[in-house]
Amino acid sequence: MRSPLLSLYPSWQLMQDILQAISNSPLAAFTILLLVVLIIPPIFERLRLPGLVGLLVAGVALGPSGIGVLDGETETMHLLSDIGKIYLMFVAGLEIDLGDFRKNKNRSLSFGLATFAVPLITGTIIGHQFGYGWNAAILIGSLLASHTLLGYPIVQRLGIVRNEVVSITIGATIFTDIAALLVLAICVSIHQGEFSTTSFVLQLTSLALYSIVVLFGFDRAGKEYFRRTGDEQGNQFLFVLLAVFLAAVGAQIINIDKIVGAFLAGLAVNDVVGNGPVKEKVEFVGGVMFIPFFFIGMGLLLDIPLFIETLTQQYSFTLAIVLGLLGSKLLAALLMKGFFGYGWYGTFTMWSLSMPQVAATLAAALAGVQANLINSQVFNAVIVLMLITSLLGPLLTERFATRMPLPKHFFEEAPQGIWWETQAQESIKALEEGLIAPPHAFSVVVPVSNPLTTMYLIEMAALLARHESGRIVPLVLSKAHVHMDEPDLDHAIFQARRLLTRAVDIGKSFDVTVEPAIRIDDDVANGISRVAREQDASLIVMGWGESIGLRARLFGNVIDNVFWSSHCPVAVMRLLDEPITMRRILVPVKNVTPQTIRTIQFALLFADVNQAEVTVLHVSDRRTQAESVTDFETSLSNVLSTGSFQNSFKTRPAISSLISEDVAGTIIKASTGYDLVILRSIRRRTAGGLAVSDVTTEVVNQLSCSLVLFGEPHS
Repeated sequence: MRSPLLSLYPSWQLMQDILQAISNSPLAAFTILLLVVLIIPPIFERLRLPGLVGLLVAGVALGPSGIGVLDGETETMHLLSDIGKIYLMFVAGLEIDLGDFRKNKNRSLSFGLATFAVPLITGTIIGHQFGYGWNAAILIGSLLASHTLLGYPIVQRLGIVRNEVVSITIGATIFTDIAALLVLAICVSIHQGEFSTTSFVLQLTSLALYSIVVLFGFDRAGKEYFRRTGDEQGNQFLFVLLAVFLAAVGAQIINIDKIVGAFLAGLAVNDVVGNGPVKEKVEFVGGVMFIPFFFIGMGLLLDIPLFIETLTQQYSFTLAIVLGLLGSKLLAALLMKGFFGYGWYGTFTMWSLSMPQVAATLAAALAGVQANLINSQVFNAVIVLMLITSLLGPLLTERFATRMPLPKHFFEEAPQGIWWETQAQESIKALEEGLIAPPHAFSVVVPVSNPLTTMYLIEMAALLARHESGRIVPLVLSKAHVHMDEPDLDHAIFQARRLLTRAVDIGKSFDVTVEPAIRIDDDVANGISRVAREQDASLIVMGWGESIGLRARLFGNVIDNVFWSSHCPVAVMRLLDEPITMRRILVPVKNVTPQTIRTIQFALLFADVNQAEVTVLHVSDRRTQAESVTDFETSLSNVLSTGSFQNSFKTRPAISSLISEDVAGTIIKASTGYDLVILRSIRRRTAGGLAVSDVTTEVVNQLSCSLVLFGEPHS
């Protein structure tokens, strides 16, 4: 029987009514946005396209130019898009490494001035030549003057972040973004008829005072708040969010666009949050929700017929903008080559890193459109510019950065001693000064909870401790209750004692000192870290755990939080056989850093216990110069031949270099002849859970032998 509703309306009219009802419902719109963010970016990334491109396409498809299920002009979309825009600029400020900027501030400011001024002048000339007034033309120039460091993960993976040309490019981001946002604020003020010499001076004065309050006031208040709240990450997270939106509201009060305040807030709390778990949570929430909402909102604003007209009939303006950006950024990099004598590959790396136009450019373009200062033609050209540079920039960075020589500071910064030997020297010094020192210089804390994995973990810890005449501390954590006489707590402690009894028996069979401990704590990860600090542990040995579910992604799992909060290295183990039977050890490394060297130290310590062989494997792609491979092997050999290594370890590792485009596949193939693979944990800055590199993730998932993931706090 046909529905009476269908008899009253044609099917297309019914569909339109349904879409209209959905677009008018804030809850339905929010649900659709979540669905898009969940599904679309992974699809585009599989096609080797940036996920943000997928979000823009989804916005177009769902907006007025598509099926019309979302409306960019509703209050809901305005609010979510504004939050995303603010969050985007805040994260841009938060990601800047202020330490590197301070070390190379003069050259960073020089390149920042060049890569800002040259594109600004170029864009202004282009805008004026195409009939825009000087005010709008200057704003168009400022849209080209900033840059987004999309290539940062590439140079980080290659281990050249500390290379001078990379450091000054990263540092220049501070200058270009602030200057571009300042130009935006002035241009909007002029356009709104509020500009005069007096108002300009007042605007600059208020902006200067506002910047001082945000940069210094928020920084000091944040450090004090974090000091007082200790491990209360939830309240610290809320404090950071409050700082962001308070800065945005403050910017509006002094008649400056809110994205200026968000960027300054990012710089202000940069030192406060450091690279800790609060920063990761802030970036995670923005990266999975609010920032994607902003890009979808940008897609909703795209007028497809006008966009096609811009690309076909008015393509000359878009072409001029794209070529002007590429040429002006290249000229700025060439100026640095002339002044400071950088090599060609370094120069082209600076160019490719400063090329992508995403964060500040899109946010400023949207602000210009909303202020009616620039029209849809400019907005469409900026979208094309973003698409081209976000694809071309990282590709060129990958091409040129791999040909740069390794930084010469690797060997200079390599650790000059073994981490636990340094700890032993401090203990001896404490005894000589009459202070209380730990009874054993080398201590291993072993959290145990699963009877099935306890044996191998205790065996591994006992072998290491026995080699260094140290001790092991088997630890069982019980969750705290309000009342200490709760039956559940009594049962948990009883089970803990049973587990520890077994751990003690295993440890004593290896003739090593065993000091079991039970800890009652509200937080398991913090309890482990606190016991390790109280026992002055040299190492924490933990069993493998999986990151499953939204809570693990958002708040991290136990292993992840121990990595963040511990004072000593952490070895997370997935042992498929008895440690005493392991004779061949593989240690894949990608660069020579202090963290890499300490990973090799751990491998050599275990190798000495079992008289095992250690192979250090370095895999580089085919574009890597032979000179760089040789430099890597020489630097690593120099470190491994130092007195600290010669005196501390009997095992002499072999160094193997392979050329392959598939790094993970090569490591997996090489691992088939080994009993144990030791990987270094490398934390992604914008992910939650046990966050390691993509290569490490693939290797971990496919390894068929035992595995140790070795990491250090804040690594």
